[in-house]
Amino acid sequence: MNRPEEIRYTDELLADGTVHRRYENGPEEWRRRTPGRPHVVDWHDDRGGSGTDELLGDRIIKRSLADGTVTYARDIGYGRTLWGRGERLLVNRSSFGGRMGVVLAGLGVASLAVTAAQLPPLSLSPEQEEELRQQQAQAQQSGGGGDGGSGSSDAGSDGSGDGNDWDSDWDGDGDAWNDDDFG
Repeated sequence: MNRPEEIRYTDELLADGTVHRRYENGPEEWRRRTPGRPHVVDWHDDRGGSGTDELLGDRIIKRSLADGTVTYARDIGYGRTLWGRGERLLVNRSSFGGRMGVVLAGLGVASLAVTAAQLPPLSLSPEQEEELRQQQAQAQQSGGGGDGGSGSSDAGSDGSGDGNDWDSDWDGDGDAWNDDDFG
């Protein structure tokens, strides 16, 4: 596997509850949790793009663009999210796990740890997506890790390795923002 392009970003929580995401290569996004859908984030960027990111089970993220295009990513821990067929690796510098991922990448460890098994799917059927949503819902109800049943809860949403699920960084009222909101 080729080494993915590493793109670092930082998140800033704004007073209105949105998050301003700045990528080191220039783009900026504004992100907000979708009311009534705890695993969905609406976003728009400074280049006219918009859409949603949805956390499915098995640490898979579905990005739906406003034009209907869909791509998938996978959270691989330590604030790192692998997109497409491994061509891009986003690293969250805002979270402890992301900063640890940057350190590991600097040592050449993090990028080497990307394996074919961590690649997100190229496509999923509606039935497969629904199955992953059900896995995510079951993981939430049982209080287990947010890995959606993959059996690998070695890294939480912030990559700290504590096994916490994606929503553990949110307040009970659902208004707080997570360090690592769907990569």
